[in-house]
Amino acid sequence: MIEWADSISFWHWLAFGVFVMLIEVLVPGVIFLWLGIAAVITGLAYAAIPSMSWEIQAILFAVLSVISIFIGRRIVAARQAPTDHPTLNRRGRTLIGTQHTLDAATSGGRGRVRIGDSVWRFTVAPQGSELAAGTRIAVVEVDGTTLVVEAAAEAAAEG
Repeated sequence: MIEWADSISFWHWLAFGVFVMLIEVLVPGVIFLWLGIAAVITGLAYAAIPSMSWEIQAILFAVLSVISIFIGRRIVAARQAPTDHPTLNRRGRTLIGTQHTLDAATSGGRGRVRIGDSVWRFTVAPQGSELAAGTRIAVVEVDGTTLVVEAAAEAAAEG
């Protein structure tokens, strides 16, 4: 049925493994490395047991891929040093708890506020609330790149 699969040699697995590992250089994420390792191990197993059918090779590759990714993720996670700046690339999170003054009234429970040199979109909590220009607001949450704010008096009373 799949004649080409019967013609696969262990060299094909080794070449495929090296090729996939080279893709890792171009694509971030440290996933292709583990797939490449699984392919190389499959090729070595096929070299050791030449009578292995292509179905067994495919199953072995799939199982080794899952195992190598699982082990690889644990290795990568263990090597990542904890940071003393967990919000470094999440600027919105650094704004939680800060207070600002609105330049314009909200419309539909949404608005924009200037914070430093940036203009941030926000939604008002509770949903549907409206705030007038000049109202002091407090950032209580971040949803993607949109801040969630409350009137500062409400935030102070709840906090």
